[in-house]
Amino acid sequence: MKLIALNGNFDLAEAVAKHVEMPLLSTSVKHFADGEIQINIDETVRGDDVFVIQSINDPVNENFMELMIMLDALRRASAHTINVVLPYFAYSRADRKTRSREPITAKLVSNLIEIGGADRVVALDLHADQIQGFFDIPVDHLQALPILADYFVKKNLGTSDEIVVVAPDHSSTKRARAMAEYFDCPIAIVDKRDNNPSVDPLDIIGDVDGKICLIADDLIDTASRMVWSANSLHAAGAKAVYGCATHAIFSSGATEKLQKSYLQEVVVTNSIRIPEEKRFDKLVTLSVSDLLANAIQKIYNNQSIHALFDSKN
Repeated sequence: MKLIALNGNFDLAEAVAKHVEMPLLSTSVKHFADGEIQINIDETVRGDDVFVIQSINDPVNENFMELMIMLDALRRASAHTINVVLPYFAYSRADRKTRSREPITAKLVSNLIEIGGADRVVALDLHADQIQGFFDIPVDHLQALPILADYFVKKNLGTSDEIVVVAPDHSSTKRARAMAEYFDCPIAIVDKRDNNPSVDPLDIIGDVDGKICLIADDLIDTASRMVWSANSLHAAGAKAVYGCATHAIFSSGATEKLQKSYLQEVVVTNSIRIPEEKRFDKLVTLSVSDLLANAIQKIYNNQSIHALFDSKN
């Protein structure tokens, strides 16, 4: 087995390698002045099972091209299997047509990864479960929900009668129900149908008055949805509001909005590297390195990864 890290999230890749107790393969990634990328693999990979760890986050297209060029290099170097580990899969929100003449970019990216030579994909909290079906190769879809849920369970926020897990929109209801199982508590839904930032307690479906609310989402981009949800919950009488998500994209001034919001804490994972300038006082970052490392080891040893979906494991 060989591990390769690209520039998308090198810190996470190093943590995974440390857990696996295996050094990262020596590689060099160079960017020419015109933006072209050159990749060299400094050690043999012939006949090896290679795991390439790359988050396709900002700069999205640059990191994606790094991945594609690495896949081509590994295929030409006669690697036995090429396993792509994607802590964050960009373009996953474009998973269906919502208007005429609109592309399904998530399918396009999936095709390109497969054509590039990947034999398997290991992904973390895809924006939509059906993206697994965009590939014709095995996809192991890991979930960070147990890690996020355990964090709040250990905080002892309150009893099951005092906690409500909140879906920031209707499409997040499944995630909210899954997290609510950890607390044996009810859920609520934010029914905001436009982009109007006005606060309205009638946006909330469910009883949140006097409750401790946990907003559960898969990603935070501009943070508008998370902040509007927190504002409406506060207006509806919530005692305290916490937010959590797997992927911290944090674009367009998101960190300032989150810091000034009614949220007590914003809990995310390190699936995307968060630079120092995007960190703020309310931010809590949990590591998914152990989860990814365990998945890599089980895949390499042809073992079931089912146990990784249980928080007890």
